[in-house]
Amino acid sequence: MSGKIRIIQYGVGPIGAAIVRLMLQKPQLQIVGAIDVDPAKVGQDLGVTVGCGRELGVKISNDADAVLAGGADVAVHTTSSYLHQVSEQLKRCLNAGVGVVSTCEELAYPFRKHPQLSRELDRLAQQKRVAVLGTGVNPGFAMDKLALTLAAACQSVSQVRVRRIVDAARRRLPLQQKVGAGLTPEEFRALVAKGEIKHHGLPESTAMIADSLGIAVDDIRETIEPVIAAAEVRSEFLEVAKGHVAGVRQVARGLSSGNENIYLELEMYLGAPATLDSISISGVPKLELTIAGGIHGDLATAAITVNCIPEILSARPGLRTSRDIPMCYYSGLPEMGSSR
Repeated sequence: MSGKIRIIQYGVGPIGAAIVRLMLQKPQLQIVGAIDVDPAKVGQDLGVTVGCGRELGVKISNDADAVLAGGADVAVHTTSSYLHQVSEQLKRCLNAGVGVVSTCEELAYPFRKHPQLSRELDRLAQQKRVAVLGTGVNPGFAMDKLALTLAAACQSVSQVRVRRIVDAARRRLPLQQKVGAGLTPEEFRALVAKGEIKHHGLPESTAMIADSLGIAVDDIRETIEPVIAAAEVRSEFLEVAKGHVAGVRQVARGLSSGNENIYLELEMYLGAPATLDSISISGVPKLELTIAGGIHGDLATAAITVNCIPEILSARPGLRTSRDIPMCYYSGLPEMGSSR
């Protein structure tokens, strides 16, 4: 069947809205439905809600089953970082025979943390002959797939180190809150202990790199520490007093017999002076890559998600990760046939 790729937008938060605005620039994508549980958005026109300046004739609904029953090729899923919180949403899409591209961080490489749920999603997707993919900028690209792509030039790899520094002041409010900006150090540590403050995805990226390159990793350990503001710092949404938390520093280590074979470090805080993404590969040959200024997370997440849509239609049915699909790149999406 040829024609436009029919899309359901599942989740209309800041990232979902950015994705919708980008999809509207792609002539081969047709948004046919939208789902969100926010009472303030339900019943509203999707175009008005995401700020594209015009009505799209697509009303946001809180009845996921009804929207999915209307038929689509792909659901773009942007609701939560936690796989256990979104698993039923994903299963609804798959049961309706709709492929999924999701920004759920734990879905990016869920096999070690959620083995049973991974098997369930993989089995269901295969039964329905569609694919489900977790992707985004991090995890999904900056701290995993980019390193794997660079390693394609290596004859052997013994160690991978990745560092990402992000100025959270340039990002959306939910992310600034997720990294604890504005809290006292005591409040930060209490919420870390509850699992409420952190960036999700470093263990998933560590596991993806290890399994893809055959690097021995028996244990993945993650530390989460506050970055304390040395002076008052502000963003569009909030201000951080001197001595309060500006953001987070997280490190994931992939260990085997005491050896640190994979090291991923993420610093995400308001006022970071030198943003960057860097990768160092110890191997034959040794390779190093630094992107000065870093990769803008929100812009790149929208781009990667949208650019993956054609690939998910041609992917082998089942649970897929960013390492399973070709390197996606910017495209105007010329005429193409749907795989369904």
